[in-house]
Amino acid sequence: MKKTIFPAALLIAVTSCSEKTSFELDTYTVEPTSLSEVVTATGTMESVTSVDVGTQVTGIISNLYVDYNDEVTKGQLIAEIDKTVLQSELQSADATLASAKATYEYTKSNFERDKALHAEKLISHYEYQTSKKDYEVAKMAYEKGQADRVRAAKNLTYAEITSPIDGIVVSREVEVGQTVVSNMSVASLYVIADLDHMQVVGAVDEADIGQVKVGQHVTFTVDAYPDDTFTGTVTQVRINPTTTNNVVTYEAIVSTTNPDHKLLPGMTANLSIFTLELEDAIAVPLKALKFEPMVDEEGSDLPKPQPLKEPAKNSVWLVRDNKLVETNVELGMKNSVYQQIKSGLKKGDKVALQYEEKQSKNKEPKAQENPFMPKPPGAKKK
Repeated sequence: MKKTIFPAALLIAVTSCSEKTSFELDTYTVEPTSLSEVVTATGTMESVTSVDVGTQVTGIISNLYVDYNDEVTKGQLIAEIDKTVLQSELQSADATLASAKATYEYTKSNFERDKALHAEKLISHYEYQTSKKDYEVAKMAYEKGQADRVRAAKNLTYAEITSPIDGIVVSREVEVGQTVVSNMSVASLYVIADLDHMQVVGAVDEADIGQVKVGQHVTFTVDAYPDDTFTGTVTQVRINPTTTNNVVTYEAIVSTTNPDHKLLPGMTANLSIFTLELEDAIAVPLKALKFEPMVDEEGSDLPKPQPLKEPAKNSVWLVRDNKLVETNVELGMKNSVYQQIKSGLKKGDKVALQYEEKQSKNKEPKAQENPFMPKPPGAKKK
């Protein structure tokens, strides 16, 4: 068997990589900042005041003076019902009242005369009681006639239908010549809405409803005007839950003005409810409250910690003169990123946040390999 002899291999000096771990302290410089937290929801536009205008009397519509989208003012005549029947009822009530009044006055005169005669015992007690009964019956008939006359006169005024509010005609339910019947409910003729003052009925998820309070600032958009942002205020948080597909929501009412009448009833609004709004607040990142200084190491360049003499409920660590000084602070409001500090910090303070690990690798050059050394199987030959 033929043997292949390789020359002796040269010694290879390989120095493994040595790794040195070091740390740097990440800090935050305190500056006045704005804090905000937003809850999103969707809702439906509604007018704050919307009235179904109807009639309390039965009759035929003789005139309609307004139509869809017409602006109306309070007290403006908007429709009329034919008055023929109502006027005849008033005339009949007048005649009945006059007859009842004449009977009442006649029986009253007789009663007063018989009362005097009975006191002198010139007539029997039966005649006196009969006269008194006739007087009382006539009196009640007269009072009933007065009430009937008032009702007939009022019904006649109901034939002239006026707007109860300032607003815009949203809907018209009748036509001229149509008969409206007043039964247990008022027959609806128009729907008039005040579009100057609108509200959004927003559906807020149960996980967020605890943050929503009356008086909070709200911005919202509608699909009809995607480039416009409208503003409003939370005026009511309703505790009645609504469950849809196992999702529980609560209604938050957001009031807004609508001078341009861009917002219309039924529009879908995308709400941003600002549950937190602070301007020029002294605040630090949340992780500053969780910072713990490292155990001092020999030769370390990191700031040396100086803890408080007594444990504090809330504290942060400040970097001062290459030292970590624990400082007692009073907390305020917070969002998902920052914590407001009411006292204990001032502008320009450097607050410790965390340690960042850094690794440096020191490599020594390897000795040159023997070119006659066999290559591993599959290695590329040069």
